[in-house]
Amino acid sequence: MTAVSAPGAAPSAGRPGAADPRHRARRRRRLAALAFVLPALLLLGALVVYPVLFSVGRSLFDASGTRFVGAGNYTEMFRDPVTLTAVRNSAIWVVVAPTLLTGLGLVLAVLVEKVRWATAFKLLLFMPMAVSFLAAGIIFRLAYEEDPDRGVLNAAVVGVHDVFADSSPYPTARAREGKGLAKAPDASYTTVGSASPGDTLALGLVGVKPADLPAEARPAYGAASKKDADALSGVVYLDFTPGGGGEPGKVDPAESGLPGITVEAVRDGRTAATATTAADGSFAFRGLEAGSYSVRLPAENFAPPPEGISWLGPALITPAIIGAYLWIWTGFAMVLIGAGLSALPRDALEAARMDGANEWQVFRSITVPLLAPILTVVFVTLVINVMKVFDLVYIIAPGPVQQDATVLATQMWLVSFGGGNDQGLGSALGVLLLLLVVPAMVFNVRRFRRSQS
Repeated sequence: MTAVSAPGAAPSAGRPGAADPRHRARRRRRLAALAFVLPALLLLGALVVYPVLFSVGRSLFDASGTRFVGAGNYTEMFRDPVTLTAVRNSAIWVVVAPTLLTGLGLVLAVLVEKVRWATAFKLLLFMPMAVSFLAAGIIFRLAYEEDPDRGVLNAAVVGVHDVFADSSPYPTARAREGKGLAKAPDASYTTVGSASPGDTLALGLVGVKPADLPAEARPAYGAASKKDADALSGVVYLDFTPGGGGEPGKVDPAESGLPGITVEAVRDGRTAATATTAADGSFAFRGLEAGSYSVRLPAENFAPPPEGISWLGPALITPAIIGAYLWIWTGFAMVLIGAGLSALPRDALEAARMDGANEWQVFRSITVPLLAPILTVVFVTLVINVMKVFDLVYIIAPGPVQQDATVLATQMWLVSFGGGNDQGLGSALGVLLLLLVVPAMVFNVRRFRRSQS
């Protein structure tokens, strides 16, 4: 016998038409949300998921992509010395760059709070973020030029050097061969024969352009003809007659003295006296004991001018590129840490100061611990970023030192497309880079979720 429901009674939950209207509305909302999210999911799959899966699969095949080699590319990757250099450099980047940036950002964020024009200062430090890595690489490639006339950093180094140390007066000067001066291994020049008090020597040099002579230089002819019975004297002159003529090794009337040259009288390997040439190139050693001496022109008279530091050489290329990276990202770290600093409870800071804590104690014991979450986020974010650095390394490092500066991202590109044409090995490097980045990303996401809960 079939049961008949009473009029107006609610339909049974088990019957097809008896679904809760709220359930139907919730399902419609889910379908609508899926419809909106679906294009983004498709785009994410096409641009992220598919390339990752394809790279993993491609890393298991050889360079041509036709022969399955399994883990062969991964084995080869860790046997290649250039790849090991890239791993080492990437480790240096991960340790050094985020640490320095986080520290600089923290210090600058604290100091900016005490600056009157804080907004302008923040804007100035943040401006490099608006410069692309390509443009920044070109800027620093020029700034790191070894020629002081082109590289601004080496121009500053040479300028500081010239403030504290005099440059050599005649870096291009040299002695004529067989004309009384012999070059020593330390680049100094010494007279071939010996001399005694009362003798007069004529020490001729060449290799100096007449236009490069000091303004105070005077003709050396008169000084060469003077005799002093109580002194060992002589003249250092430019053994070159403008317009031609003259006799090599002999002071001619038109030849100029070389002022400012250091001259030493040497006996038994020790310096007995020192003199400096006058405007006409003359010098004299007075008060010498009787005996034989040799006269030496020390190497500092002929030392080449300082040429700056080889920033782009194999030894300094990685620190130089990290310096360019710091220039770009310091403002980013300062702004993020400054935002966290502005949210700190001021009553804790003021209470510590009222209890007698100085600014260093407040900074170390209160400010830094309270900022620990934001410092961790900044540090991990920068770790993820430096693992992917490519532009600066590729642009700043010259070709001969490219392998000394290479990191995983640049090595992946060079192996795959920059001449190596081995996309199997390049895909293996890409997978390795992904595996190194993922833990930092997971850590950042979990920390963000905890902060939101």
